[in-house]
Amino acid sequence: MSDASNVRMGSGAMFDRIASRYDALNRVISLGIDQRWRRRTVESLQLTAGHRVLDLATGTGDLAVMIAKTHPGVTVVGSDPSEGMLSVGRDKVRDRSLDGRVVMEVGDAQSLPYEDASFDALTMAFGIRNVPDRARALREMARVVKPGGRVAILELSEPRGGLIAPLARFHVHTVVPVLGALLSGEKEYRYLQESIAKFPPPETFASLMRECGHDVLSIEPMTFGTVCLFVSTPSAKARPTGA
Repeated sequence: MSDASNVRMGSGAMFDRIASRYDALNRVISLGIDQRWRRRTVESLQLTAGHRVLDLATGTGDLAVMIAKTHPGVTVVGSDPSEGMLSVGRDKVRDRSLDGRVVMEVGDAQSLPYEDASFDALTMAFGIRNVPDRARALREMARVVKPGGRVAILELSEPRGGLIAPLARFHVHTVVPVLGALLSGEKEYRYLQESIAKFPPPETFASLMRECGHDVLSIEPMTFGTVCLFVSTPSAKARPTGA
């Protein structure tokens, strides 16, 4: 499958089609562990009352809602290119009485419509591998977060070492696409397996973050390396994308 096809299949249109089933798919495919990963992501932000957080690739708003519920004094802007996913997320926000604190907006991580240093923290869960120009998105993240603020990027990874790695790779290459196709009715869900396999190793991605204006504070593999949490803060050299 070509890179161009991958971009198309990882687009907002693809996620529009599976929006109503996306949360259930996540729970089944991750064996119910995905919420634990999100909790660790929220913990890494070190938020306090009054902080404003941007959640990119917010999807149906799981992470945005978790941030708001964990920190009652914090407000969250959830941004995603899929209007279908956002619609599900808005229902979730309303059902949890978080309308005044969580806002869901259509947006592109490669071109953020926010002023420099306008957020205290930023998150992105399971979205960076779908961005065509990751470097541009990373520069935008560094631009919109205040000096000293934290960026937490949670992404699926393909285990490359250790005794459990072959079993984990079998899950990614075989179980994930089969379950995804059965549960979603979308053959495009095979894109998930392929996009994970093509995502760079943690140290390689961390190097890209550094090149794009991030001081990487930690790289935390979880669940036998099937997911990795990258935590950073904007570096002194961080500049607006168009500078």
